[in-house]
Amino acid sequence: MAEELKQAEQPEQAGHAEPAEQAVEQTEAQPLPERNERFRWYILHAYSGFERKVRESIQSRIEAFGLGDRVGRVMIPTEQVTEIVNGKKRTVERVFLPGYVLVEMELDNNLWHVLKDTPKVTGFLGTGDKPVALTEEEVSGILFRSETAKDKPRQKIKFEKNEQVRITDGPFANFNGVVDEINEDRETLKVMVTIFGRSTPVEMEFGKVEKIE
Repeated sequence: MAEELKQAEQPEQAGHAEPAEQAVEQTEAQPLPERNERFRWYILHAYSGFERKVRESIQSRIEAFGLGDRVGRVMIPTEQVTEIVNGKKRTVERVFLPGYVLVEMELDNNLWHVLKDTPKVTGFLGTGDKPVALTEEEVSGILFRSETAKDKPRQKIKFEKNEQVRITDGPFANFNGVVDEINEDRETLKVMVTIFGRSTPVEMEFGKVEKIE
């Protein structure tokens, strides 16, 4: 199970997929139904790019078939990413497990058919016709990443070594410099800035530096 989650394979696309990223202000918070001890988390495979439409279809079908008492949350694993567009910073919500939709439910044969027949759904995560529930560790890992991403959006800015940049914040604001090192994990740069005639390394966060066009 964990290995299949890591691979996050993308099913074949069909039709016109929706944008993989959406502005955060357009995203609606999902309702949190009362916790049912019998519920388990399962994953549905969907066409990559159609995750939000699949979630809407699942919620509509659950209501239409009167199965609301057997289904809890329907979630898409997302994270917030900060990107620079035309020199302006904006935060968007990006799906980090393309093609996967998580459903919290008390699964039976009837519910299995209702969900499997949802448009743009190719099946359940599991072996053959036997869906496999996620472990608590797997669910926690996915939900923790989603919640953490809300507090600290990732920077979607690509820098290159020897690139000219301008510092926009801090004691070196408005200084120009050259990128010397890039740390993707920490989202920081080592920028060589000329101070009093000497080239000095300054460590800066991605969000406090802008490229010089």
